[in-house]
Amino acid sequence: MNIVQAKISDATIVSSVICSAHKDVAVMFALNSDNCPKHPSFCEASWVESDIERGVEYFLYQENGEIAGCVSVETASNGQVVYLNRLSVLPVYRSMGIGGALVRFVLGYAKSQSRNAVSIGIISRHTKLKNWYRGLGFVDGDVKTFPHLPFDVLFMSYVI
Repeated sequence: MNIVQAKISDATIVSSVICSAHKDVAVMFALNSDNCPKHPSFCEASWVESDIERGVEYFLYQENGEIAGCVSVETASNGQVVYLNRLSVLPVYRSMGIGGALVRFVLGYAKSQSRNAVSIGIISRHTKLKNWYRGLGFVDGDVKTFPHLPFDVLFMSYVI
């Protein structure tokens, strides 16, 4: 196991991992490029490149030299909160603790940067994911409706 920071030259592989990891969620919630074009299952290398250029950091989980998953980290403008985004584990590597390892990595990263909390937003009806994050110590926050999304978003947080 090795977690390394992605470079802009990794954008294609990162976007591929993100797409593959989120396809099942798109199917589960009937998301498509018309009703939710920015869903991770449609991620393109240009999205990752743009993120990195604006300061978002991507980290890759490597298993036996292969990329098994990734996560992105962005610090809020207030400097106190870290946003955990794009947590992705390839289906063949699921249920091996990789997602949890990436989340714990982000929690440690946030602590090392003297941040107060880690925040995530998930599909509010995704009960399995919600319970998984709760098991890692995240607590439910507000549920918000966004006009451009076909689902409500549950915000969860972990206080450092």
